[in-house]
Amino acid sequence: MNHNPDIFGRPPGFDRLLPEFRRLCEVIARLRAPDGCPWDRQQTLQSIKSYTLEETCELLEAIDADDNAAIQEELGDVLLQVVLHAQIATDENRFQLIDVVSQIADKMVRRHPHVFGDASADSAEDVKRHWRAAKASEKQSRDSRLDGIPVTMPQLARASRITSRAASAGYDFPDRDMLFDKLNEELNELAVELFDDGQVPHVPADVDGESVPDRPIECSDRRARVENELGDVLFVLANIARRWGIDPEEALRQSNAKFSRRFRAIEAAMKADNRSIEEASLLQMEDAYQAAKQAERHSH
Repeated sequence: MNHNPDIFGRPPGFDRLLPEFRRLCEVIARLRAPDGCPWDRQQTLQSIKSYTLEETCELLEAIDADDNAAIQEELGDVLLQVVLHAQIATDENRFQLIDVVSQIADKMVRRHPHVFGDASADSAEDVKRHWRAAKASEKQSRDSRLDGIPVTMPQLARASRITSRAASAGYDFPDRDMLFDKLNEELNELAVELFDDGQVPHVPADVDGESVPDRPIECSDRRARVENELGDVLFVLANIARRWGIDPEEALRQSNAKFSRRFRAIEAAMKADNRSIEEASLLQMEDAYQAAKQAERHSH
């Protein structure tokens, strides 16, 4: 994306921004007033958590779509959540929006001493080191390097963050290629729990075969063991992503979107052939999937 050198790195025009931001704050305060909106008045920090998460996810979708109009709209919805949370906190005598703004500005200054202080940074790694040092100084009351990683984070992203924190203390495989040996180890342990002889049967991934129904794991102890081993596999995969500089959550998000596009293409192909997807054979659906896959590749 091309940057405009005339505006790149400059703050917004405050003569326009400040009146509009004030108007937003006044709108939210009015909605929370005694004679305001009944729904807004009854909201709490707890009750709007799900809306905050939903709006954040919608922003990510807009960014993935590279849709400027949608990104602008969704950023507004996220900003609304920030202002509403702060107004609820003000109404409950917790803190005010000015405290939120002041605190984050101070934090960004502290954590960039190479920009706002006398420190120097010649690389991204230098910046990370300054950031970690400043953060460690701020969080001296924490007992562990893992403290502060939200348990409500998407778990693949959390796995990457956990291993990154451990690595910052030196606890990491010295060669990232070793992780594939670890992955094979975890896959073998998963196979021991899934298959009676501990071996993964060789069944070619061919859709033109006989359908074999899935058998549920009836033993709760075995189910727990399989869940544990599968979790270890996912944990190693998240660690592999981290060591190669890949965001595992973003990678999975893209794969979900890719599969969704291609499955919708199957539905469209069946509809164009005047049949429902339930009436199609697996082979017909796979042909439509592969056609959509090839069409995507040629479009790039």
